[in-house]
Amino acid sequence: MRRFTPRTTRFTRSLRSNQTDAERKLWNLLRSRQFEGVKFKRQVPIPPYIVDFYCHANKLVIEIDGGQHATQIEADALRDRFIERHGIKLIRFTNIEVLTNLDGVAQVILLSLREVEVGAVSPST
Repeated sequence: MRRFTPRTTRFTRSLRSNQTDAERKLWNLLRSRQFEGVKFKRQVPIPPYIVDFYCHANKLVIEIDGGQHATQIEADALRDRFIERHGIKLIRFTNIEVLTNLDGVAQVILLSLREVEVGAVSPST
């Protein structure tokens, strides 16, 4: 993967300071190892992209999509393939899902974390 530049660092800091309501709500659940003892970071560069939330230990990316994502399906698919090619699992939620069904979102994240853990210890065939 490419390295990120000082400009990228400034941009990610700006994103962290200007979270959407959905990002803020999910971050309150994930921050400080509160969720299953797993460490998540927010607005993490995976050049050339910046992902909303990333758990390095479990190689899991969580993206929260606002309304603009309805018009950028192809770009999101390209981004998803890039991230997954690096062995990282990616899950997406809409702003509405996070704001109205945080328990359901948490369940999906928990299942994804468990899938990654099981996959990491399963013998390859």
